[in-house]
Amino acid sequence: MSERLPDLLLTPAEMAAADRAAAASGIDTYGLMEKAGAAVAAAALRLYPGAQRFAVFCGPGNNGGDGYVAARLLWESAAPVEIFHLGDPNRLKGDAARAKAACGRTGQDIGRYAPRQGDVVIDGLFGAGLARDVPSDVADLIGKVGKAGVAVVAIDLPSGLDGRTGAVLGAAFRAAHTVTFMTRKPGHLLMPGRELCGRLEIVDIGIPGRIVRAQTNGRVAENTPVVWRSAMPAEQLETHKYKRGHLVVFSGEASKTGAARMSAMAGLKAGAGLVTIAAPTEALAANSAHLTAVMLHAIDDAAALGHWLEDARLQTFILGPGFGIGKRARKFVSLLRDRRLVLDADGISSFKDDPQALFTLFKGEPRLVLTPHDGEFARLFPDIAADKGAGKVDKALAAASRSNAAIIYKGADTVIASPDGRALINTNAPVWLATAGSGDVLAGIVGGLLAQGLPAFEAAAAAVWLHGEAGHRAGKGLTAEDLAAQVLPF
Repeated sequence: MSERLPDLLLTPAEMAAADRAAAASGIDTYGLMEKAGAAVAAAALRLYPGAQRFAVFCGPGNNGGDGYVAARLLWESAAPVEIFHLGDPNRLKGDAARAKAACGRTGQDIGRYAPRQGDVVIDGLFGAGLARDVPSDVADLIGKVGKAGVAVVAIDLPSGLDGRTGAVLGAAFRAAHTVTFMTRKPGHLLMPGRELCGRLEIVDIGIPGRIVRAQTNGRVAENTPVVWRSAMPAEQLETHKYKRGHLVVFSGEASKTGAARMSAMAGLKAGAGLVTIAAPTEALAANSAHLTAVMLHAIDDAAALGHWLEDARLQTFILGPGFGIGKRARKFVSLLRDRRLVLDADGISSFKDDPQALFTLFKGEPRLVLTPHDGEFARLFPDIAADKGAGKVDKALAAASRSNAAIIYKGADTVIASPDGRALINTNAPVWLATAGSGDVLAGIVGGLLAQGLPAFEAAAAAVWLHGEAGHRAGKGLTAEDLAAQVLPF
């Protein structure tokens, strides 16, 4: 067996390069296809031992070749099998043609497939390399299978999904199970691809890890502690609260103080040594009634903030949760240009009319973290958001480069991007994190980690992961208050 590659992501182009490099090294590529097809057949028999018919859809490339191998092995296992092909199978080349010949069974055109009770579809039409919308006959087939509720086992990636972006190209199968080989592709993790893949099984078919790793720079990966663990502050006996950093969270007016308190509590739980809420004088009482470990400081205007910033120990700030949109937010941010800042919610929207004014403030070493959801992203980066040919990773990286900030592009498939070209796709967040105030807690965790000295990208990535873990601990039906209480430092 080759080296395990648990955290590596390869784009379809990189995986194709790995296949070519394996062939150039002398590895029998037909042997790889045999192993791939065998893994698919084994999964189908394991998952659906009572299937009345395995309908194997074989496409015009190597994904179809894997399908022919799986069909042959299913037949040899005495399972009921029928093959349905896309295009003329006599035009197959290379390993796929060899697999079709070895199968020895005659297929039918995919247009002749009619779902039956007890069917299981083996999808070997396109795999991860598709780069354009599926043809109309395939779209019709996908609709037919979906309407009939037939279970689908996909080879590499459900046909119709873009393996690089996870986007649906016209139409795509919804698989119950997907068998992929050597590594995952970004399309397995990005929405809606992650949902359409069903359960994902990664099979080692024998390409050496050194060959696979050589095809990628590893700049895009899954967000796991492996990536940022070494940046986390070490626990030392002589540590005191000032060494662990002072985090300041700006509060909104008296009727909008809750968001700041949730950010502050999350920052404290994430390990910041001290946390202060900076609030307008008229909001001090509302905040004070709910705070114990978090301190309060009155800040009514930019002049007061400028005076307070003469204290050099104040280096890390969160602005946005419940703050209000407008000139005051922009002025405060301008005063924080040489500090570490998490800009969230209202803080982001305050720059919608002139995003470049924000980006110009934060040159040099990245010290700004932006936490947009889709709508906020479009306000700061309208042209990037509108690019239909770009995936979420592409968009997050373009935004990070333009803004010189670490970007947390939020959603079910949150992407964290750095101006230096690194990007991480987060996968540990439970669906019940989608609740009011959840983003305020995330901003607080980021701020708490920044205050302890983590670089912007590592703080953002670790915070997103810790946020997901807190969501699992809080459980279904959580509120933002529950979530903040479950934040634990790594």
